[in-house]
Amino acid sequence: MLKEFRDFINRGNVIDLAVAVIIGGAFGAIITSLVNDIIMPLIGVIIGGVDFAALSIDVGEATILYGSFVQAIVNFLIIAFVLFLIVRSFNKLQKAEEEAPPAPPEPSPEEKLLAEIRDLLKAQS
Repeated sequence: MLKEFRDFINRGNVIDLAVAVIIGGAFGAIITSLVNDIIMPLIGVIIGGVDFAALSIDVGEATILYGSFVQAIVNFLIIAFVLFLIVRSFNKLQKAEEEAPPAPPEPSPEEKLLAEIRDLLKAQS
């Protein structure tokens, strides 16, 4: 069982997936900072100086922070849009590779020899 687990871990797909998760986490942090520190303050200024992080509603003793929820939605939309662009580009590359005509196969040594003989016979006649 330990050998199977080691083989599973050593497969390229698992390593690629781990790298993707780590990069995705870092990308998420960048997007969160972009939204919280740049986009939302600009939107707040445009709509009259509203700080989205501070938007809340008090319901009894509970406080509902809907401004944070709005920021999370903006984060999600930006990440989803970037992923859409990446997948779209990848699909276009794959489609272009599929549509490209394959290169003609290299003639075999026998075909090359026969072509030389043909050329020699043409030259003699």
